[in-house]
Amino acid sequence: MDRLSYYAARRIPFLFVIDYAKRNLFVEPIHQLRSIYFHTPLLRNYTPPPLVQSPRLLSKRPISFEGYRQAFHQVIAAIRAGQTYLLNLTFPTTISMDGDLEALFFTAQAKFKLYFQGRFVCFSPERFVSIDEEGIIRTFPMKGTIDASLPDAKERILADTKEMAEHTMVVDLLRNDLAMVAQRVRVTRFRYVDRIVAGKKELLQVSSQIEGRLPPDWRLHLGQIMDRLLPAGSVTGAPKKSTCAIIEEVEGYDRGFYTGVFGIFDGTRLDSAVMIRYVEAQGEELVYKSGGGITIDSDAKREYQELIEKVYLPVPKASDRPERQLQLDPREPLPGSQ
Repeated sequence: MDRLSYYAARRIPFLFVIDYAKRNLFVEPIHQLRSIYFHTPLLRNYTPPPLVQSPRLLSKRPISFEGYRQAFHQVIAAIRAGQTYLLNLTFPTTISMDGDLEALFFTAQAKFKLYFQGRFVCFSPERFVSIDEEGIIRTFPMKGTIDASLPDAKERILADTKEMAEHTMVVDLLRNDLAMVAQRVRVTRFRYVDRIVAGKKELLQVSSQIEGRLPPDWRLHLGQIMDRLLPAGSVTGAPKKSTCAIIEEVEGYDRGFYTGVFGIFDGTRLDSAVMIRYVEAQGEELVYKSGGGITIDSDAKREYQELIEKVYLPVPKASDRPERQLQLDPREPLPGSQ
C-alpha cells in the first residue's frame, strides 16, 4: 500500500487495483499503463474505437440450487449464533458470449469500467470512495435492487423490510469504517434511488451517501487509509472481521480481484469503485462472479435467483443482429421449475 502514498504525495496520476483479500496490489502511473483501460467519472485513458460489436451473453451455468442452499444455511446458522448480522454470499457462474473481454469493455455501459490485461473486465455501478481537493471523503453503499419495469417499483423496493434492514446495516458499517480515517462523519443522503442499465432491462438501485473530512496531509497516508477501509463493507458484511472469516469458509472459492477495488488518482483527487459486475478469464472459460446480501429474513430461493439475475452484460442492444435465446444451464433445475 506504500506505493499509493508515494505517488499521491508526489501528485503523480496513477491507477490502483486491489484484490478482495489485499494479497495482490497493482499500482502504476497512468502514462505507463499497458493493455489496461479504465473509465471513471473523473478520468479515462482511451478513445472509444469505432464499430465495436457488442457481445451477447449466450449461456450461464451457475452453482446448483442445492449447493447454494447448503452455503446459505451455513450463513443463517452463523447469524443465529451471533457471528454475523449481514453477509454478502457470492459464487462464480461459467458463461459464454460471442465476443471477447476487450469488446465487452468498450461496449459496456457503466459508471466505472476496467479492462485488465485480458484477465478480467469489471463494469461496476458502485463507487467505493471518492476524495476531493478539500479532503472530503465520500462513500456510496448500494443495497437493494428491483426491476424498474415492475408496477410501483420504487415504492416497493423502499418499503421492503428485508432490503431496508440490509441497507441500514451496510450504512452503519461504512459510517464506522469512515470514522476510522476521517472526522465529522455523517450520512448526507439515505436510501435514494438510481436507475441503472442491466442488459436488456433497467434496474432501480438503492444507495446512500456518507462523508467525512480527512486530515490535510491525507495524500501522504493514502495507502494506510485504503488499507483500513478494505475490504469494502458492502461486499463483506457486519461485523466485518468475523463475517470475512465466515465468507472464506462457506464460499469455497477464491474471489480474487472480484469485490476488490480499483481507482484512479488524477494528481489532486481520487475516485474508486467496488469491483462487482465482473467477468474473468479462467483458461478457455469465462467466469462471472456475483452474489447478494444475506440477513436473518432472507429466502434461499429468492437469493439464488438474484445471484443468477445479476449475471448480465450491460451492453446496448444491436438492432442489426438477430436475437438468440439465452441458455440457462444450472447443474439442476431452478427451484420451483418442476
